[in-house]
Amino acid sequence: MAYEFGDRHDLVVIGGGPGGYEAALTGAQLGANVTLIERNGVGGSAVLTDVVPSKALIAVAEAATQAANAQRLGVEILAPGTDEVITPDYRIDLGTVNRRLLELARQQSLDMAATLEKQGVRIVEGTGRLLNHHAVAADLGNGEVAEFHADTTVVSVGAHPRKLPSAMPDGERILTWTQLYHLEQLPEHLIVVGSGVTGAEFASAFRHLGSEVTLISSRDRVLPGQDEDAARVIEEVFLREGMHVLSKSRAESVVREGDEVVVTLSDGTTVVGSHCLMAVGSIPNTAGLGLEGARVQTTANGHIKVNRVARTSVPEIYAAGDCTDFFPLASVANMQGRTAVYHALGDAAQPIKLRNVASNIFTSPEIASVGWTQSQIEEGLAQGVIYKYPLEENPRAKMQNITDGFVKLFARTQSGTVIGGVVVAPKASELIFPLALAVEQRLTVDQVANAFAVYPSLTGAITDAARALHMLKG
Repeated sequence: MAYEFGDRHDLVVIGGGPGGYEAALTGAQLGANVTLIERNGVGGSAVLTDVVPSKALIAVAEAATQAANAQRLGVEILAPGTDEVITPDYRIDLGTVNRRLLELARQQSLDMAATLEKQGVRIVEGTGRLLNHHAVAADLGNGEVAEFHADTTVVSVGAHPRKLPSAMPDGERILTWTQLYHLEQLPEHLIVVGSGVTGAEFASAFRHLGSEVTLISSRDRVLPGQDEDAARVIEEVFLREGMHVLSKSRAESVVREGDEVVVTLSDGTTVVGSHCLMAVGSIPNTAGLGLEGARVQTTANGHIKVNRVARTSVPEIYAAGDCTDFFPLASVANMQGRTAVYHALGDAAQPIKLRNVASNIFTSPEIASVGWTQSQIEEGLAQGVIYKYPLEENPRAKMQNITDGFVKLFARTQSGTVIGGVVVAPKASELIFPLALAVEQRLTVDQVANAFAVYPSLTGAITDAARALHMLKG
C-alpha cells in the first residue's frame, strides 16, 4: 500500500546498517522520497566488519570441527590408494578464509544497495549530521557539503569497538573484532580479553580453528549476563576443548613485545600470547552528529534515547540500532527502522516488545533465548514454572553425537502460557523460533505440545519439554 502526499514525504536516513537499510526500504515502499546517507557502504558495520564476517568465520570453524569429529560417527579416512585408516588433520588458511569473508560482506553490501536503488532510494556517500529537526547535512569527503530537507529523519549510525588507553590496538597483534579479518595467519595463541558475547564467540571460533586460546573474564564465569545453566555448559565445553579460562581476572594492560603480546592482570600475573583480541564493549557513533543542537536526548554514554516505536525526544527524528539505548541486536535494529517509518508515515506501527526478542550467541554449542529469564522468575518478577530437558535424551541428538545442551521452557503458573525459553544446542538460533512464536502469540504449553514435531528431530525436545510442563503448570 503506497501513501499519497500533497508533496512527497522527505525521509532522510543517516547510516545504512540494518536499521537504516530497513527504514530506507520501508519508506520507499510506502511512497516517500528517501535519501540514505552512508559513509562506508550499505549494510554498515553489521555487514562489512561485524555480523556477516564473524558468523561466516564461525561457520568455517564449525566445518573444521565436523571434519575432525567424523570418526566418532564411524567415518574412516583412508590414505590415498590404500586401506590404511588415518587420523584426519586439517589446516586453516586464514588469509584465504578472511578474503572470502570480506568478499562475501562486500557482495552483501552491493546487493543491499542494488535493492534500495531499485526501490528508488537515493544513496549519498558521505557522513551525515543533523542541522535541525528538519534539515540534514552530508559531508561528502571532498570539502563539499550537501543539505537535505527532512520531514522525518532516522538516525542509524551504529557503534564501534571500545578501546582502552592501556591496551591500544595496533591492528597486527592487539586487535579489535573489526581487525581480525586482515590477519593472514592463524594466531598461535590468541588471548581474548572480555567474556561477554563477542569475546565468547571469537574464543570458541578460534579454538575450533586450531589456535590456543586464553579467555580472560573479570567475572566469576563466562557470559555473565546469560542463563546460568547455559553459561555453565559453554564454560565446561571450553575447558574440555583445551581453552584456558581465567575467571575473576581483570586485564590492566596489554603491550606488544616483538611478535608477542603481554597481558598484565590486576594481581600482577602476566599472560603471554601471539595475539590479543580486545572485546570490552562498544561506543555509539553519535559524536559530531549534531544531536545536542537538534535537542535530541542521549544517555550519559552517548546512546540516543528512544521509545518503543524508535522515536526520539524530537518528534520528527527517530533512531535505530546500536546507537540507541535499546537492545543492541541487528534484528532489533531492523525492526526499529521499519517501525519508525511506519509510525512516521501513519501506517500501523506495533510498539516493539523487548520481552519478545529472540537472541542468540554463536558459540559452539549456541545459546538462544527469548522472553522472561529463570532468574526473573526465581526473583518473583514473573510467576512461572520451569522445566529443563537435557538434549542428550533426544533421539536425533544421540544420532548426531550431541551430548551438550538442553531445552528449557518457562510457563505461566495456572494458565500454562509460554513466557520464555532457552535453547543450548547446535543451531540453537534455528530452534528458538518456535519458542519465540509461542511467546509472541501467547501460546500455552499444551498448544505447543500438540503441534507435530518431526520424529526424530531436535525440535522434538521442545514438544517433549512442553508436555512435561503440562504436569507442572499447577
